Amino acid sequence: MRRITVAVVGYSGDVNEEPVKSLVHLCVELGRELGKRYTVFTGGRNGVMELVAKGVREVGGICVGILPWDGSDANEYNSVVVATGLDFQMRSFIMIKSVDFVISVGGEIGTAIEILAAYANMKPVILLRNTGGWTDRIVNVLIDGLYLDNRKLSPVLQAYTVEEVIRTIERLSGSR
Repeated sequence: MRRITVAVVGYSGDVNEEPVKSLVHLCVELGRELGKRYTVFTGGRNGVMELVAKGVREVGGICVGILPWDGSDANEYNSVVVATGLDFQMRSFIMIKSVDFVISVGGEIGTAIEILAAYANMKPVILLRNTGGWTDRIVNVLIDGLYLDNRKLSPVLQAYTVEEVIRTIERLSGSR
C-alpha cells in the first residue's frame, strides 16, 4: 500500500522571531504526529518548514524539502532535499502535485498561493486555525464553509488541534 503524503505550508522566517516563535511547540508537535504516520513534504527552508521537519526527524519519519533555486538555504532537518532550480512559486507547484493533503499553518502570500494551488489541483486542504496569516484569513471567502469557488473541487477543512488534523486525514483517506 502506498504511503500517504502530506505537505505542510506556512510562515517562513526565523524560528526565534514572531510570528513563527509563538508556533514553535505546535509545529514540532505537528511534525512528530505526521512523521509517525505519513511522508511529509515542506518547502524545506526555515520557519514552519524547519519546525515541522524537526518534529518529523525526532520520530524517525521522512521529510522531503522541495526547495527553490539551488537548495542552499535548506534546513538541517530535511531527510531529502530536492533543489528544483525554480523560483518559490514554481517549486510550490511541484510540492503540491506530489502530495495527497496540504496542511496550512499561518503564512503570507506564498502560503496563500499554495492553498489556491492545492484547491485547483483537487488536493484537500486542512487549515490549522488560530495560527494567523492566510490560514485564518481565507476562511472568510469559503463558499458553504468548504470551497474556494463554485466548482467545489476539493474541501478546505478547518482543524483547531494537531489531533483534529490527524483525524481529518484519517477520515478522508480511509486509514486508521
